[in-house]
Amino acid sequence: MSKGYDTGNLLWDLAVIQANDKTNENTVSDDSAVFVIGGKGAGKTSIILRFLDRDEASKPTVALEYTFGRKAKGHNIAKDVGHIWELGGGTWLTKLMDVPLNPDTITHTALAIVVDLSKPNEIWFTLESLLAAAKSRIETIIAEMKPDFPNIKEELKKAAWKRVGEDHMDSTMMDPFLIPLIIIGGKYDIFQDFDSEKRKVICKTLRFIAHIHGASLQFFSIKQEQQVNKMRALISHHLFETSLSKTLQTEHNKPIQVAAGHDSLQQIGTPPLSDKDVGRINAKNPMQLWKHAYIAKFPQEASEDVTNPAMVDDPAKDPQYKEAAIDSLRAQKDEELERYRRMSERKAKSAKKYGETFAS
Repeated sequence: MSKGYDTGNLLWDLAVIQANDKTNENTVSDDSAVFVIGGKGAGKTSIILRFLDRDEASKPTVALEYTFGRKAKGHNIAKDVGHIWELGGGTWLTKLMDVPLNPDTITHTALAIVVDLSKPNEIWFTLESLLAAAKSRIETIIAEMKPDFPNIKEELKKAAWKRVGEDHMDSTMMDPFLIPLIIIGGKYDIFQDFDSEKRKVICKTLRFIAHIHGASLQFFSIKQEQQVNKMRALISHHLFETSLSKTLQTEHNKPIQVAAGHDSLQQIGTPPLSDKDVGRINAKNPMQLWKHAYIAKFPQEASEDVTNPAMVDDPAKDPQYKEAAIDSLRAQKDEELERYRRMSERKAKSAKKYGETFAS
């Protein structure tokens, strides 16, 4: 493969690699991982496929999926392993965060949240929901680890401030995420055709959210090779500790690229509110002020998978998961269910008719 990566999907391959690395049965692998979450259809799978240099069409992610990449260590035969998890279903399957985020992985896992730039009316809702779910999960892990690792939260905080810089001019305003955080704006090829003022508001808002959380911010399009290469380098940095470009690109007319800790509130500017609006809004902190400003421009809508989880694609009908024996049994159960439903309807109608006759 190009870029020195080798990939695979088989858990058995991973098990062999980990077994060879272990010195005893109790050793916990400290290989790095990236956990990719985000809005449904925002481009999560496409990002992973392009990183792994796989020339194949992306398919909808069902629940939680896993893959890994390997990178050769110089001229040695040994290879580093990077784990990649992807959460499907948009914002309604966040309970599955428990699998990739746990006490064994918390210190070497980065979180990547993908938002769909072509749907600004879902961006704030998506980020707010997923950040809250991830923070809750991390706090639960910290509580579980505290008896054996009483200083775990302080260690995570120390590492977070190291990423953004403790002497940053905005340090009193920032609350760095406890694990490395990447915010990715997907479908930039559509976003770039938006009205200039709309792009400006969206860019400034995402820069603010990323900066306050000590996150890297990167716009991405599968159709623009330069953006693919930049995304590949960003993920590689978190998986294999490769060098990371410190290029700062904040112009709203170009794809945003900001490394963690390299932006500032002064450069971002103030929320897009008039003086009259600022005096009327009851905001307890800058984040709430930006939220008011953003949703005033782009009223938020929960995506269909959140408002109606039943509308999420049914994996049982996906041809990539076809199994003759299981599908046959499923069809039999579906027929039984349909017969039961019709029988229940007939009984209900008969009872109603009997009741009407008896009343007359």
